[in-house]
Amino acid sequence: MEKINRNERIALLMKCLTDSPGEIMNLGSFSEILSSAKSTISEDIDIVKNLLAKLDIGSIETIPGAQGGVRFVPGFSKEKSISILQKLCDKLSDSQRILPGGYLYMLDIIYDPKLVRDIASIFAGHFFHKGIDYVVTVETKGIPLAFAVAECLNIPLVIVRHNSEATDGPSVNTKYISGSAKKIQTMILSLRSLKRNSKVLFIDDFMKGGGTAKGIIELTKEFDCEVAGIGVLIETAKPSKKLIDKYISLLSLNVVDDNEKIIDIKPSVLYRANITQR
Repeated sequence: MEKINRNERIALLMKCLTDSPGEIMNLGSFSEILSSAKSTISEDIDIVKNLLAKLDIGSIETIPGAQGGVRFVPGFSKEKSISILQKLCDKLSDSQRILPGGYLYMLDIIYDPKLVRDIASIFAGHFFHKGIDYVVTVETKGIPLAFAVAECLNIPLVIVRHNSEATDGPSVNTKYISGSAKKIQTMILSLRSLKRNSKVLFIDDFMKGGGTAKGIIELTKEFDCEVAGIGVLIETAKPSKKLIDKYISLLSLNVVDDNEKIIDIKPSVLYRANITQR
């Protein structure tokens, strides 16, 4: 095999690590692939660590022990995260986004790959060390964001449906009351979707009353699973009392005034407080 120089090794190490977040990679395997001594690979990884820190696109963790190695941890610094969220607020504050009935148009946001990837990285950095096994969302608008979070965490995505399909096989369903519409709705999940005693992360694009999130908590109990985290992109300021207590929202929508053409949306106090404590 032709000798690989340092720049090429660093490029390959960067790609291997960032393509597989959370996966522990042994220095010995890198040593064999790159035909280089472990000490050389260790020096290369230090360069990768410093590069990731300068670019603010995640970090490298060293796992000690015989079965240890290194792994990539997704996420941004507090400053970069707040900057991304503030720019997102500026974009969402355009009065032309106001729809009849006081709704906010945001499809271009949740279907924008770059924006969604940045938002997902913020969530992934927050929930990475909680031992999540699955990302769960409800069809349909939350799927792009949930998929991106699952990709950043390198774990499977599970989609809860409102209607059963023959291709799902045997399933479990539960009724829940929508926190915003106060309507009884149905959640359905295939029996094969979750392994028993798993930890799940519920991700959604929008939360008003918290009824959907509460329904997910009840549904996952049928699988003996734990909702170890709840992350929503936008929550409304009202009602102030949600049906759930433990969750993280990135943005808080305070006012959508159709008459005055005003949108008041800011980075969430819940998120700011949480990253300050970390």
